[in-house]
Amino acid sequence: MKLQTFYRAFIARSRTIASIVTILAICGTVIILLGGVWDTASHALRVPDTFWTIQHVTIYAGASMVTSSAVVGGFFLFKTTNKKMEKGIKIILLGATMQLAGGYADYNSHEIYGIDGLVTPSHLTVESGLLLSSIGGLITLSGFDHGQIRKVIPVSIVAILLSAAWIGFNLFLIAGAIVMCVPVYELFSSGCAVM
Repeated sequence: MKLQTFYRAFIARSRTIASIVTILAICGTVIILLGGVWDTASHALRVPDTFWTIQHVTIYAGASMVTSSAVVGGFFLFKTTNKKMEKGIKIILLGATMQLAGGYADYNSHEIYGIDGLVTPSHLTVESGLLLSSIGGLITLSGFDHGQIRKVIPVSIVAILLSAAWIGFNLFLIAGAIVMCVPVYELFSSGCAVM
């Protein structure tokens, strides 16, 4: 009985919940991007690379924020009448799932091989989930008619562009394979292994 009361009270605050879902998805995406840049800088400084570096913890802290957004959004998903928000939350759910699956695969890759390359299936899965989560955050954000939360739109757009650029760079490395990896090999001490 108390659980039903809690759930009704939870759903009654739909605008606040949608705001939380949106902010968590966008902030989580930004944190993942910052962690990725930090990880790249660590490679340039030749810091030993394992899964449990502070850079990876930062990346997966951002992924946890996106996952939290997806979980909260999942409770709210079928109670909203706003189709944009519903679509955005579904995309965030898909992106968070891809990030979790890719993160698990990345963990296993580090456990088996130690250091890994820049372009691996696990990294591309995490990055694709990152792009979907950032797109879902913008779509959910666009479901708000007005208010202070719409001021986050430029941050959301930049997160989408940077996420897409990250994937584009990695796909460019795959297309160029060895030839393109030679110039960036020094930057990424683990090389450009196209696993």
